[in-house]
Amino acid sequence: MDIVDPRIEEYLERFSAPHDELLAELSAETAEKLGSTSMLTGPVAGRFLELLVWFGRPQRVLEIGTFSGHSALAMAAALPEGGRIDACELDPGRAAFAQRYFDRSPHGSKIALHVGPAIDTIERLDGAFDLVFIDADKEGYVGYYEAVLPRLSERGLIVADNTLASGRVVDGDRPPIAEFNEHVARDPRTVQVILSVRDGMTLIRPV
Repeated sequence: MDIVDPRIEEYLERFSAPHDELLAELSAETAEKLGSTSMLTGPVAGRFLELLVWFGRPQRVLEIGTFSGHSALAMAAALPEGGRIDACELDPGRAAFAQRYFDRSPHGSKIALHVGPAIDTIERLDGAFDLVFIDADKEGYVGYYEAVLPRLSERGLIVADNTLASGRVVDGDRPPIAEFNEHVARDPRTVQVILSVRDGMTLIRPV
């Protein structure tokens, strides 16, 4: 199911600020060498994340699920002075791919890439997070949410990707993300809104 009419998707991309050249190259090489292009953040969602960072001015960002590095670089471009991103990626090959682009970017030095299970990385990291972007295995979303919620700063924000599961959330087959959506909706500790950006992005803040 198309969440948004493909003609509208094309219109949104055409009239949103385009990729910078490095991210366009990253996207093309991801499609050629890694496949799974549906896992790419893409120019519209990437700009959305960048604007959230620009507006919120977080000093500490946690990314759970880095894939080829697009979203981390999009957010890093808008980080304020002294800001940093801890990026978690389970797959060493994808992590190496992303690191190549981090090394080429003027913003790459703001990103620390951690290879291995994200839950383990979260436990090792100290301090609070101002922004958490969750875009990893959907079965793990509830666990990631519970791990990071107590670690949010006073005005911290969680952004969860793919929360509409290509429309399957309304098809009755209960994809794994449906459990996460219901879990968050029942949680009195937070306020949330699901946006139909790309494959669904949920913004969550503490009460």
